[in-house]
Amino acid sequence: MLDQKTIEIIKSTVPVLEKHGETITTTFYKLMFGNHPELLNIFNHANQKQGRQQKALAGTVYAAAMYIDNLEAILPVVKQIAHKHRSLGIKPEHYPIVGKHLLMAIKEVLGDAATDEIIDAWAQAYNVIADAFISVEAEMYDEATSQQGGWSGFRNFVVDRKVVESDVITSFYLKPEDQRDIASFNPGQYISIKLEIAGEKFTHIRQYSLSDAPGKEYYRISVKKESGTANPDGMVSNYLHDHVNEGDILKVSAPAGDFILDTNKTTPVVLLSGGVGLTPMMSMLKTVVEVQPERKVTFVHAASNSNVHALRSEVEELTALDYVNSYVFYDSPTEEDRLNKRFDVEGYITREWLKDHVSFEESEFYFCGPVPFMKSINRSLKELGVNESRIHFEFFGPMGNLEE
Repeated sequence: MLDQKTIEIIKSTVPVLEKHGETITTTFYKLMFGNHPELLNIFNHANQKQGRQQKALAGTVYAAAMYIDNLEAILPVVKQIAHKHRSLGIKPEHYPIVGKHLLMAIKEVLGDAATDEIIDAWAQAYNVIADAFISVEAEMYDEATSQQGGWSGFRNFVVDRKVVESDVITSFYLKPEDQRDIASFNPGQYISIKLEIAGEKFTHIRQYSLSDAPGKEYYRISVKKESGTANPDGMVSNYLHDHVNEGDILKVSAPAGDFILDTNKTTPVVLLSGGVGLTPMMSMLKTVVEVQPERKVTFVHAASNSNVHALRSEVEELTALDYVNSYVFYDSPTEEDRLNKRFDVEGYITREWLKDHVSFEESEFYFCGPVPFMKSINRSLKELGVNESRIHFEFFGPMGNLEE
């Protein structure tokens, strides 16, 4: 426990963290990777290059300082990050390294303003925060290992099938090389894929949502091929599309993630997706159909056109059921799309459309897609009076802020 004086010192640094947070975290990563380049085998290089990880960490440090006297208030954030850490293989021995370099970064950025008293207070606070993460992650590691079909670390899976779903999305069906059971998962969760790419000094780990319902003898991920390897996100997705074939081996961590469909509820569910954001939504949709056949579900997907619209036929099969409604939005439909009526609405999902076509009284809303898409959906739902407790979303990559 922290004493009151330490708490007051930490809280006094909140305005400074708000102003200099991203500079501190950018400096932190530079220092840490300079001294411990082996950690680049764990961290996502693309998120580093794009500044997303620095921004996310700055937000976490800011929240920790704000709620240092009530860390339970940020427990949901801790659990969300802990899921990613467990999936990546972050261990207790990594935390002292992080703490050391975070304090070094604070000192470097703030200079004389970072007094010994402030650095000492942050050292104490970091230990408390680190202990909270280590404790939560220990439970997650134990659960991942001890569950039926579970395992620790990364396990070899064979690419059983590789299926082109659209011009940009391909599905990979993964079965365990040892042919033993695999862990079940909650619809909406993801797995991590660890790749060793020829010519790359470090391994690359990426997390992909599972795009089928649980209970199968395989895991399925549906991967969007990003535009070119010059795009940091493109290195791994291009490698999977271009170089990984049926029969190849991929290293996979056990399913993780807290963006999950609540199957204990029977109230209507609305699933909204943009682009490749449909992958966790597909898992949720198929799960509702399989285990909650009387639950009303509305599936709304937005894409540019049919060329990039993946898994369309799977959704169409399910919408034949009385309790499943589906709508397709294309913002750049082709002439063939128009002639063959392959979509329902031209343009984007709007607040007005949602108001006219979706039941709001009890529905649970889940959405995923590009950040602008999610910001628009989140804003529309709140303006239509949907309580935050019924709004659920997932960022691909580090956490962001939909309120910005």
